[in-house]
Amino acid sequence: MSLNFFSADKPKEMKRVYEYTIDAFSDTPDFNWNLDEIKREVKDGWSLYGVTNEDEEIVAAVFFRKDDNSLLTKNTGLKINHQGAGYNHLIKEFFERKAKELGVGSIKHYCRIDNFRMYSLNESHGYAKTANTIEDGQIVEWEKLLA
Repeated sequence: MSLNFFSADKPKEMKRVYEYTIDAFSDTPDFNWNLDEIKREVKDGWSLYGVTNEDEEIVAAVFFRKDDNSLLTKNTGLKINHQGAGYNHLIKEFFERKAKELGVGSIKHYCRIDNFRMYSLNESHGYAKTANTIEDGQIVEWEKLLA
């Protein structure tokens, strides 16, 4: 099992990620999933990557950005037919590689307050929930300190 991550910071790639995943992610509560919002996120300094499986099917989208000594991260949910396959663990490993490349001391991950599957995943990867929230408390912050 493996995943490939491709940069989607140009309009053509953004549109590819958006169009391919619109049915899977349009109701994802973590994001307002429309092309204008995606472009705004990238303009605000977030890097967007598409995530493909061995069959080159896009299964998720990830966002990250360096902020001082932290890597800020968030991602869409996986397409339903790929949940439970271990892909979310590979996404966490991708974020850890990026954090090491950028030389930051921590990773901060954002997810909805009611995303209990992400809570379990974060805990299994050594993240701790912080007291910080955004969007009127609907999005919670998790942090992993790196060695």
